[in-house]
Amino acid sequence: MRRVANPLIPLRIFRSRNVSGANVIQALSVAGMFGMFFLGSLYLQRVLGYDALEIGLAFLPVTIVMGTLSIRYSDRLVMRFGARRTLLPGLALIVIGLGLFTQAPVDGGYARHVLPPMILFGFGAGLSFPALMTLAMSGATRDDAGLASGLVNTSAQVGGALGLAILATLSAGRSENLLADGEAAASALTSGYHLAFAIGAGLVLAAIVVAVTVLQPEGKAQAEVADEPQPVAAQPAYSEAA
Repeated sequence: MRRVANPLIPLRIFRSRNVSGANVIQALSVAGMFGMFFLGSLYLQRVLGYDALEIGLAFLPVTIVMGTLSIRYSDRLVMRFGARRTLLPGLALIVIGLGLFTQAPVDGGYARHVLPPMILFGFGAGLSFPALMTLAMSGATRDDAGLASGLVNTSAQVGGALGLAILATLSAGRSENLLADGEAAASALTSGYHLAFAIGAGLVLAAIVVAVTVLQPEGKAQAEVADEPQPVAAQPAYSEAA
């Protein structure tokens, strides 16, 4: 059996509860959010009749709120309350936003049915994602800091791709079944989108459960990392195990 002395991803990094938990939370929460962006766009286009420019403007509040929080306020909140206490309300806001989106009707209006979830998504993502990165980094040594950051970003990409595929498939299946039963196209599409938003909310709820049960305050995680024995010096690239 061959073992690499300097692996691309040393498995020891996953001994940290914060590193492992942050990656699971990132995958679950992004899976729920990506489904909202894609299927929410389809709801605006195919049900409410928005064009491409109107859809972009409809999602603009998410970007504005999230960017403002991430640049100016999230780090202050993390410093004052801790990353874990900042993360949980952010995830809760995303769940609430997805829950509200499940109530958007066939004849929905932007100000009443679309804008409130968008604002909640912006606040939720702006609070939770920077806090989650802080927690992931707190569970890694200085040498593994770049690896921990890269893992969280990779988990976001994987979670988003898998989540979108699953939510889009389930949504389309629900709509096709309703169309086959004779329901109007707009109503069938809306019901399919509602199913996807509800499942997305469930994924983010699962992320909250992981955050509550697995994550540690960053101070405790850093103390545990400091107490861990450092890895031995690198051996030749490959060695034969008996």
